[in-house]
Amino acid sequence: MLDNANDQAYDYLAPGAMADLAHLGSRVMVPLRNRNLRGTIVEVREGGVAALDDKVRRALKPITRVIDERPSLPPDLLKLASWMADYYIASMASVMQTMLPSNIRDEKTKEKTRLTAVMKKPWKADSDEGLALRKRAPKQVAVLTKLAKAPGHKIALADLASDLGNDVRTSVRSLESKGWLEVVTEQVERDPFANADIVGDSALELTGDQQTAVTAIHTAIDADAPKPILLLGVTGSGKTEVYLQSIQHAIDQGKGAIVLVPEIALTPQTVERFKSRFSQQAGGVAVLHSHLSDGERFDEWQRIRSGRARIVVGARSAVFAPVPDLGIIVVDEEHENSYKQDNPPRYQARDVAVVRAKICGCAVVLGSATPSLESWENVRKGKYEGLRMMTRIDDRQLPLIRVVDMKIEATKRKDVTILSEPLRQAMEKRLERGEQTILFLNRRGFSPSLQCLACGATCECKHCSIALTFHKSADRLICHMCGYEQVAPTRCPECREPGIKFNGFGTQRVEEVISKVFPKASVERIDADAMRRKERLVEALNRFKTGKTQIVIGTQMIAKGLHFPNVTLVGILNADIGLHIPDFRAGERVFQLLTQVAGRAGRGDLSGEVIVQTFSPHSPSIQFARQHDFDGYSSQELEFRQAFGYPPYARMVGIMTRSTKENMAEFTLQNLIATLKPKLPQNVMIGEPLPAAIARVKGQFRYHVFLRATNPNHILKPLRETLASFTVPDDVYLGVDVDCYQVT
Repeated sequence: MLDNANDQAYDYLAPGAMADLAHLGSRVMVPLRNRNLRGTIVEVREGGVAALDDKVRRALKPITRVIDERPSLPPDLLKLASWMADYYIASMASVMQTMLPSNIRDEKTKEKTRLTAVMKKPWKADSDEGLALRKRAPKQVAVLTKLAKAPGHKIALADLASDLGNDVRTSVRSLESKGWLEVVTEQVERDPFANADIVGDSALELTGDQQTAVTAIHTAIDADAPKPILLLGVTGSGKTEVYLQSIQHAIDQGKGAIVLVPEIALTPQTVERFKSRFSQQAGGVAVLHSHLSDGERFDEWQRIRSGRARIVVGARSAVFAPVPDLGIIVVDEEHENSYKQDNPPRYQARDVAVVRAKICGCAVVLGSATPSLESWENVRKGKYEGLRMMTRIDDRQLPLIRVVDMKIEATKRKDVTILSEPLRQAMEKRLERGEQTILFLNRRGFSPSLQCLACGATCECKHCSIALTFHKSADRLICHMCGYEQVAPTRCPECREPGIKFNGFGTQRVEEVISKVFPKASVERIDADAMRRKERLVEALNRFKTGKTQIVIGTQMIAKGLHFPNVTLVGILNADIGLHIPDFRAGERVFQLLTQVAGRAGRGDLSGEVIVQTFSPHSPSIQFARQHDFDGYSSQELEFRQAFGYPPYARMVGIMTRSTKENMAEFTLQNLIATLKPKLPQNVMIGEPLPAAIARVKGQFRYHVFLRATNPNHILKPLRETLASFTVPDDVYLGVDVDCYQVT
């Protein structure tokens, strides 16, 4: 299968010695017309060359080169790729490209090497030979003395030159000719955590709930075809320790492990926990996420493929890590939307993990304090095994959650306020007691928009149908969809009146207000704007961990997975964000987010408190989150979903078109639906092709339609057949999203 191909596979010969290197899943260079192209071997013919007809054999071209010594895509990943291509209606080539990091696929990154001097025979400076050499060549003596003291009796030539001067290379050559040392080329691994201070730790004593969970997961690891496990554990119940001890069991059986985390922000603390626990494990823990440099990603991937690193921690795409002999896959915070890929192939990493575990016959553990309703329904149906951990470590209490009605606050102050009086007083108490506070607002920037008081106009993006967000630090209006920027106007662009003001608030404005209200407090903002450098996040979290920062203001980057025992107060500044959008999952997302954010409080010996500021205090999402009541919320929400035929009681497929010409985007989608409808069974629910909620993005108009059915094949099979013969105009993009999450 050639890179950038559709689903067309080509036959080639593997001549001579190359036949021993060309395996299923190997990367190769092959000729096609007048070019050499890269591809992956997806099938090896039975019987080899000898089984081919002479005429066929003469017509086939030979492989030019086998790129890798061992297959880049092992058999389990090839099977997974085939399933993904079929289920997500994507080309096999695009799926395999997703599985392989681009610098591995394109050979853009190579192994990093260095020249190293290695001592070949014992050396003593006070021996007769040493004393004689000291008189003739003191620089050579200095080299040998350093080598004798160095770990492994070897030193990089660059380090020798740095210590003894560049002319030391002449001395090294002389010593090499005399047989004292040899210069070898040594591979250097680029470790993204080379400068991290990792202190080893050991397994902790388990609570009763933890022990029950660990026993069940060990049984699954030892089984041939275990059920997926959903681990419902309240925040602070010790799910990570369960993962660690379960993975240790897999490693003891000679198996490997993959741990998926939903956010890059969760990776530093998670990696620290895993690296500390498995510091003595040969090969250690490999890390895969988008903040790695090309060189770091290349070396981590090679360590995994070679089997030296048996444990992988990473974000969504780490589900494709080529770990040999998988024993367990852990999907932490399995409910998170970030596990869903936005671009083709639009896979759901949680579901892909379940399928890969089935292919490999390994255990898969989905963990969350607020599971997705899809996974929870699978437990109710018996497809998944359900485990519960409903108490915090050391019987610590879940935080008390108070709801502040901001309508009442606005009436008292005659205006909408960022900081309610109950929250301000609670923060003051924490500062007096030397405790820490987290303020959560899922909206970055200074203000969501600028609005004219005279005519009501807002400053909108030229390329997208959304308002621009004001960023005070840059004094710019920025579009969070396409990145377009412009200078903030002093007059209304429509009516030219000077009365244009900020509408709403984001994390930058909150930071400014908090710094004024608490001028002596150390305040830090953690969001995508403030954390552009990959080291910046680690530094910010370390400052908070050590108590140098007293108040952290952040977006969902700080909402989950982080453990800071001195945090006793969490303030949720606008719980209504996301609650009233036209999406049947809106309430579920708000419930999950509030519960996760609340879980950051009271994780140490001190009790925690959460203050939720909202204009919708009676919303079920807020009230059930206030009571930490997942069962109550899920029961009510599932009843609603079943009544109206929404997931998890139906599977949903979204089809979108986009074009710079609105009429073409609309016509293409209407034409496709008209062609598809006669092929669909009667039980398929199909909407009308309509403009998307954000109708224009990056200068392109967007139309979409959604189809629902209890059996996904009732949609997927007719849709595949229709797309195979459907002609899409050149200036129109058509995309399919199976099990779509964004319906706006």
